[in-house]
Amino acid sequence: MNYIRRIRGFLFGVKSGFSPVFPRQAEFLRMASKELLLMMDSSDKAAWIHSEKEIKTLEVQGDALLAEYNEELSGKYVVVVNRIDLQALAMALDDCLDVVKDCAKAILIYHPAKIDPQLKEMAQLISSQADALKKMVSLMEDMRKNYSEISLQCDRVTELEHAADDAYEDYIGYIFRNEADVKELIKYKNLAEVLESATDCAKAVSDTVRRILISYIASK
Repeated sequence: MNYIRRIRGFLFGVKSGFSPVFPRQAEFLRMASKELLLMMDSSDKAAWIHSEKEIKTLEVQGDALLAEYNEELSGKYVVVVNRIDLQALAMALDDCLDVVKDCAKAILIYHPAKIDPQLKEMAQLISSQADALKKMVSLMEDMRKNYSEISLQCDRVTELEHAADDAYEDYIGYIFRNEADVKELIKYKNLAEVLESATDCAKAVSDTVRRILISYIASK
């Protein structure tokens, strides 16, 4: 099998499939997550609108990157990782960026009376996950060498997702005990849900990376 792979690589050129697209997608996600944090730290609607536009621009650029990568992947004769897994990773990163955009849009739509510290905490968890994902995918060009560090970042994303689950549950209990205005309560609940879903998306990226990593190492 290794001999056949070497012959195919000589004839067609073997590519890992880990083009600069993944780190670029992760960087857009990191930037969007930081912008979401800025929204959470402000009560100024004009600032919210500005940040939402910035995130939307990043999301549009992310869509263009995904289309670029799909075209790039279709032109590769040989890749050392399953093409479906590579495409799944690109799509999972794009989904994360979409959900961060949804978080920003939700703030504008609901226009909550205040941004509770618990919501800010969840946004910080999203940002921390984005940092871990950026580091993770940047190491994937050499998965054998960086196996331990990639696995560590996968664990980090999972830990942050669990922390977000706990924060979400605590916050839902908090607002039902303390928020008398039903309209505002619904706003806070919906905001918490979309923030929590963003952390789930980040874990989906991490799970995809972990699957690729295990499959790659097992094939060697």
